[in-house]
Amino acid sequence: MAQDMTLLGLESSCDDTAAAVVRRNGDGSGTILSNVVLGQADLHAAFGGVVPEIAARAHAEKIDIAVERALADAQTSLRDIDAIAVTAGPGLIGGVLAGVMCAKGISAATGLPLVGVNHLAGHALTPRLTDALPYPYLMLLVSGGHCQFLWVEGADTFTRLGGTIDDAPGEAFDKVARLLGLPQPGGPHIEKEAATGTPSIPLPRPLLDRPGCDMSFSGLKTAVLRARDTVVADHGGLPRARRADLCASFQLAVGDVLAEKSRRAIAETRAPAFALAGGVAANAPLRAALADVAADAGAAFLAPPLRLCTDNAAMIAWAGAELFAKGHRDDLTLAARPRWPLDRSAAPMLGSGKRGAKA
Repeated sequence: MAQDMTLLGLESSCDDTAAAVVRRNGDGSGTILSNVVLGQADLHAAFGGVVPEIAARAHAEKIDIAVERALADAQTSLRDIDAIAVTAGPGLIGGVLAGVMCAKGISAATGLPLVGVNHLAGHALTPRLTDALPYPYLMLLVSGGHCQFLWVEGADTFTRLGGTIDDAPGEAFDKVARLLGLPQPGGPHIEKEAATGTPSIPLPRPLLDRPGCDMSFSGLKTAVLRARDTVVADHGGLPRARRADLCASFQLAVGDVLAEKSRRAIAETRAPAFALAGGVAANAPLRAALADVAADAGAAFLAPPLRLCTDNAAMIAWAGAELFAKGHRDDLTLAARPRWPLDRSAAPMLGSGKRGAKA
């Protein structure tokens, strides 16, 4: 049996500054000893979205505080840590850089090994932490910036089956919330409004007429804009009841697309287990719809606790532990990366530039 190992994880890829201490037990199971997340919602509220410069400064100011709090909550110290795992990309480069530099500083001062982690791998490996899910399995990673079907065969072995060719669902939720005058982040507010409405407004289900597992949500967002304008013209404004109907209709359309594409992905892989991760995984109706899809296909369905759906450092510490156990090590040349696709053999879906494929 392998030895226990305890990792400190750091996450700062978007607008949550996070640190956690996670133990990978000798039997391969995981234990979260602490999980600290310092959000920035108040800093960005007036701007209708995340401002990269503000996020980067907040990360630089808070990352050491998050580390201190995580160690205190775990009732441990750096002397008890075996390695440091840090999100090295993809993400907003200023934030990623704040986390990487903090991790490098700790590593240089203590001599602790350093493991750079792909943020997407953190999400994709979360079912291994929460449920000890064996490889291989099918993962739908659905968040504010990403939407991909991944066939997960190991801590560093991912095959992308499909994904969004434009907006991610979480991004679409945020944009639709702004169109309807709802606060940010948009997902929770749309879900709350949708609960009081009926999905009575016809909206498209993009790409369902095409084979494969690719998705598109940009046109759906535009359709909501046009439907909103029609409601405003008919009623001289946007009544609360009709706004709720728009939310319910949009949420159902997203759910229908994800459900059908999930059916295809499960059929293609004959997956024994279908797992969900990412911020949009916190949406209860979407979780329920995807659980039904898995049940119909005879696949086990797993979704993380709500606190592990959104960005957090426990998933980074765990992914780092899995990589560390396989012998992965980084040194002080570890670079922050704004782009870092999990499946590097797959053709770019959202374009590619000098810094590589976006997804």
